[in-house]
Amino acid sequence: MTKYQNILVTGGVGFIGTNFVHYVVAEHLDVKITVLDKLTYAGNAENLADLPTDQVTLVVGDINDAKLVDELVQKADAIVHFAAESHNDNSLNDPSPFMQTNLMGTFTLIEAARRYDVRFHHVSTDEVYGDLPLDSASRDEKFTPLTRYDPSSPYSATKAGSDMLVRAWVRSFGLKATISNTSNNYGPYQHIEKFIPRQITNIISGIKPKLYGNGRNIRDWIHVYDHVTGIWEILVHGTIGETYLLGANGEHDNLSVLRKILQAMGKSPDDFDFVRDRAGHDLRYAIDATKARSTLNWQPKYTDFDEGLQHTIAWYRQNQDWWQKDKANVEANYAKNKQ
Repeated sequence: MTKYQNILVTGGVGFIGTNFVHYVVAEHLDVKITVLDKLTYAGNAENLADLPTDQVTLVVGDINDAKLVDELVQKADAIVHFAAESHNDNSLNDPSPFMQTNLMGTFTLIEAARRYDVRFHHVSTDEVYGDLPLDSASRDEKFTPLTRYDPSSPYSATKAGSDMLVRAWVRSFGLKATISNTSNNYGPYQHIEKFIPRQITNIISGIKPKLYGNGRNIRDWIHVYDHVTGIWEILVHGTIGETYLLGANGEHDNLSVLRKILQAMGKSPDDFDFVRDRAGHDLRYAIDATKARSTLNWQPKYTDFDEGLQHTIAWYRQNQDWWQKDKANVEANYAKNKQ
């Protein structure tokens, strides 16, 4: 029997939350999941449509709704907290939703979790650490759980703040919590405003891809399947109070990633346009996942980035009904901001 039988998953119809729910349903048939999701533009209830209703229940609501959160947490023995505003560009245009969801929403959840003594796992990002110089790649410098926080955008600042809240509640109130910070995710169900699915859907739609700045910014990519399997291992086997970094040694600069996508989709690797860079654009992210790999029964499956990209491209080609309805609005929003 699985350690946790009733899991509350916040943000469970968003990109990573959806993949986590699908993984648990497929691999742990004795676990019942309640998904709490506000159904913002980044969430899609259709993501759970093919899952068994006796195992997965969707509750539409806000993690800031203390009464609703209280009711749901009482029935859970674990919480996995994905719900977050997460798009950097949006945080630069309007930081206020990031303050409400990422900070106050997390506060509401951890207060309920400590009240009912419920296991809590907080899903975070490597962006809380700021960035590394581009030349640090040659020195093999990477983020570790001990790296100093240095967020550079409203998004990463609010995620850093939520991490600190969880840590304080562990120390002050004995909250049974763990934290995971991960690098850039890619894979099925990712909203098309994000870098990889935007390029893929642009090419499918006959739109010339766009690339910020000179494209030399480096990201450390991890397939979402590998991320969610890591989260499961932390939830079940992680040490309370600890932070684990999840990464797959997938460092590539944005220019290389775009050219890989173009070539994989039968296009010239130079068939794109450069656009002005984003304000405060972080230079390099890199994860040292030694702790997670050595202390947990976890190893990434998609260690070949090209294979992971092919898998992702195939999903967006086969599921055009899932994203087509949002495409015009996403591109109009980018055009408004000249991106």
